[in-house]
Amino acid sequence: MSDDNTGVKQLRLVIHAEDYEGTLRFFRDVLGMSEQEAYTGDAGAQVAILDAGRATLEIANTAQVEMIDDVEVGRRVSPHLRLALEVDDAAAAATAAVGGGARVVAPPTP
Repeated sequence: MSDDNTGVKQLRLVIHAEDYEGTLRFFRDVLGMSEQEAYTGDAGAQVAILDAGRATLEIANTAQVEMIDDVEVGRRVSPHLRLALEVDDAAAAATAAVGGGARVVAPPTP
């Protein structure tokens, strides 16, 4: 880490969610990530910033993702992505996630 204050202080992962409310409900209510902040913007843009321990997870709808891409890149570039979460009890967390609508891609990995 450098001493000139240019090191990374926080990681934010933005997930583009076609089903914004359902995705927000899953991460906030099923997985237990507390909501730190939420914003709405022009053209129906919405984002909720959830506490994910050592990072934050941002659930953004299509309008918000398009706005971010326009501001930061000038065109649509954001793909969907794969996410891994560290938890105390992987089996219990996986069971809760499946109960909340997740699809098992692989067994829980300690």
